This record gives sequence, structure tokens and C-alpha cells, in this order.
Amino acid sequence: MDKDRIEGSLEQAKGKIKEVAGKVIGDTKLEAEGKADQVAGKVQNSVGGAKDAVRDATK
Repeated sequence: MDKDRIEGSLEQAKGKIKEVAGKVIGDTKLEAEGKADQVAGKVQNSVGGAKDAVRDATK
């Protein structure tokens, strides 16, 4: 498994925590940051998946 997939998953989890915390305390900026972190995590996870696919294809 590519390290980008792991880091992407962690980024998504961190983003979800920020989003929920923002909703709970009514901080729209924190909520938006959380959503942005989740998107960044999904992108990074996808990059890692692509790297894994290329690596598997060359075996």
C-alpha cells in the first residue's frame, strides 16, 4: 500500500473531526477547513491508489 493512501486516509479522518467540531461549536470556518481537508485527503488517497495500480501493472 502506498504511503499516499495512508496519509490521505488520515487527512480525511482529521477533516471529518474538524467538520464535526465546527458544526458543534458553530464555527463555520473550522467546518469549511474540515471539508477541505477531506477533499484533499480523497485526492491524496486517489493518487496513492493510482501509484499502487501502476506498481501492480509493472510486476
